[in-house]
Amino acid sequence: MSGEGPTTERMRRLAAPLCCLLALAAIAAPPSFSLAQSGRKQANPPSKSSPRVRRPSDAGPASQNDAARPSAGKSSAETPKDDGANPVEIDDGEVVRIASNLVPIPASVVDAQGRPVTDLGLKDFELHVDGEPRSLGDLSRAETPVVMAVLFDNSSSLRAGREFEKQAAVKFFKNVLRPVDRAALFSVSTDGVLEAPLTNDVRALVRAVENFGKPEGATSLFDVLDQAADYLRPHRGRKVIVIVSDGVDTSSRLDFDTALRRALAADCQIYAVQTGHSDNTNLRDLVAERRLQELTAQTGGAVYAPRSNSELDQAFISISADLAQQYILSYYPSGALRAGSFHAFTLRIPARHGLRVRTRKGYYTPKG
Repeated sequence: MSGEGPTTERMRRLAAPLCCLLALAAIAAPPSFSLAQSGRKQANPPSKSSPRVRRPSDAGPASQNDAARPSAGKSSAETPKDDGANPVEIDDGEVVRIASNLVPIPASVVDAQGRPVTDLGLKDFELHVDGEPRSLGDLSRAETPVVMAVLFDNSSSLRAGREFEKQAAVKFFKNVLRPVDRAALFSVSTDGVLEAPLTNDVRALVRAVENFGKPEGATSLFDVLDQAADYLRPHRGRKVIVIVSDGVDTSSRLDFDTALRRALAADCQIYAVQTGHSDNTNLRDLVAERRLQELTAQTGGAVYAPRSNSELDQAFISISADLAQQYILSYYPSGALRAGSFHAFTLRIPARHGLRVRTRKGYYTPKG
């Protein structure tokens, strides 16, 4: 027993500092292990799924459009509310941008004798939307380029007036299309075919008409009208659809009201050159005539029913003059609007009596 005392005492003295070293090593070990396993510090890293906060700087170029709206009444630094008044779109970078709600309003104005009136300013026009007065944002003249789609009836129902209709389409391109304008050509039969894409080459458009095959198939006029409106939708400028047809539809999947609604939603103005017109009511399709009149009246265009080549020439002169003398007004909707809802227009010139205004009857709010 007496021999073990000094040895035991020496071991205890050596163990004390060793224990201290082991304790210090244990304290220091966890961070180094964690760093080696994860490759990063354990300091509550932000989650990738965290929602991005919309800031005024995120609005991008579209915020300049909002600031320019005369009816905005708010500073450009104000974060827009998600109340439906300004449709928003989220891109791949999760940046929220404000979509422009500009509604173009082409207007033709004539006096009591039917002569065009071309000396009006923005202050002369008064707009009501759904019966309420609304501010107009801008006015430009008819120098605005036109993008148009011509719907050429190539169905079997038009065999009798075939050459008359071909002359109508050719003369339209030669008399109406300006160098700044572009036109596309659709043939109307059982299915719609884009015969010539948008171009300002009149010769190419005329060749496309002359190269049509013989008329055949049914007539899907409403379907092709919708196809043309969708084709023009993404383009800037005035969007015009010209229908060269007797107006008869025999095979469309869409009904008339849907086709009209989609043309209005695409901001298209419709003109019609009604071929095959007859003074004999027994040979006329009165329903088709009324539909052409409704299409043009609702969108601010006009319908022409020439009975001879001279009247055909006058119809194209009238369309050309109408497009050349139009006022292009701009309206920016404000407030909460239900997506896809229709809002009726009334456009007047209160200070000038005896003037007649022809324009679209309303617009649909975007669904996007």
